Amino acid sequence: MWSKIWKCREEIKTSEQIDHDVFGELERDNDDVKAGHAEDQSNSTSFLHAVINMVGMLIGLGQLSIPYALENGGWSTAFLLVGLGAACSYTTHLLGQCMAKNPKSRDYKDIGNHAFGSKGRIISTTFIYMEIFMALVSYTISLHDNLATAFSGVHVSSGWARMSPPQLLAAIAVLVAVPTLWLRDLSSISFLSTAGILLSVLIFAMVACVAAFGGVRADRGIPVLQMQRIPAVYGLYIFSFAGHIVFPNIYTAMKDPSKFTKVSIVSFSVVTTLYTTLAFLGAKLFGPQVSSQITLSMPQNLVLTKIALWATILTPMTKYALEFTPFAIELEQTLPRSMKSRTRMIVRGTVGSILLLLILVLALSVPYFEHVLSLTGSLVSVGICIVFPCAFYTKIFWRQIGRPLLILNAVLVAFGVVMGAFGTVSSSKSLLMSLRKSHSI
Repeated sequence: MWSKIWKCREEIKTSEQIDHDVFGELERDNDDVKAGHAEDQSNSTSFLHAVINMVGMLIGLGQLSIPYALENGGWSTAFLLVGLGAACSYTTHLLGQCMAKNPKSRDYKDIGNHAFGSKGRIISTTFIYMEIFMALVSYTISLHDNLATAFSGVHVSSGWARMSPPQLLAAIAVLVAVPTLWLRDLSSISFLSTAGILLSVLIFAMVACVAAFGGVRADRGIPVLQMQRIPAVYGLYIFSFAGHIVFPNIYTAMKDPSKFTKVSIVSFSVVTTLYTTLAFLGAKLFGPQVSSQITLSMPQNLVLTKIALWATILTPMTKYALEFTPFAIELEQTLPRSMKSRTRMIVRGTVGSILLLLILVLALSVPYFEHVLSLTGSLVSVGICIVFPCAFYTKIFWRQIGRPLLILNAVLVAFGVVMGAFGTVSSSKSLLMSLRKSHSI
């Protein structure tokens, strides 16, 4: 059942037909949890759809920070960006091999369970929910920052709350999104998924249009390498390739799973090319003044900028219900079967609303997008994207794995752990320093 739930979480469906299939299956599976196990529906995703799903899932929040990361790390970190794209494509291939080894595996947590038993499942689940929670905090920070820019010069005040105008606007926007957490109609959630993907594509297109028609010359110099910033840059880069928790679901949805490796190669090639282009484009356009979110650096007088800002503002509002879906389904499973459906909806919506308000409080308390995003990448995403897939594959194929592959996996695990540790320390220190500066003002 979870394989279908996670499709909702990452917005991997980009056509009406696929959306109906996924959410229809999820509805059937939710009933099957109460009545027993049911047979899986036949897989229907073609190679092209699988590529679109994977590309659409990967291009998201991370694209906003790629130019900032390149400018701060130096142009030579583009090799790190490309290398991480290749490594993540390889680990996606490993996940596909693990899925083929055990047909009973349906999602990322099942692979963890197959490799290391219940401990593997628990660790996988913990990291998955940590990534979801921290990503939602980052989305809310982005919502706050872009609202502040979109409404710059507009005076908004509240006599009953000690909040700045941007904070008040962010709170209002989150409250507007709260009703989406009460949705039980999965077709409505499917609509939010498609909207989120289109908005991400729109943001990228607007940045490209500003470079082409916005009158900004792309002639700024980019430093070669700034070693002291590499750990933080690494966290931003790896977060941009985060998405492995749903790749097993793309595998199970394919008509021909044997083509999954080709799907990963094509998808990561496309995304890495787009990221590299956007990184150099943003860094050359704005130089040292480039913001941690590229939309905040674009000329404020342009219509293209306003479109990009509002696309960035609306994106988080489409994510909340999608991200909350796994929690909601698991919560409903724990409730007594005798409980009325209306009561279930109230419990579900209330818990979701409380969690969203908690995320809002955290986002307003720690409004440092680049540090939170880098921390998420270094602390959580590196495990999900690199360390765990290599460890899972090595454990499952221990008797068959060759020495070269064993060495490669060990090197990637060591690299991921070391860089993740340095990145976590670096981004945590930067976050604490920013908090101290804000409190001392």
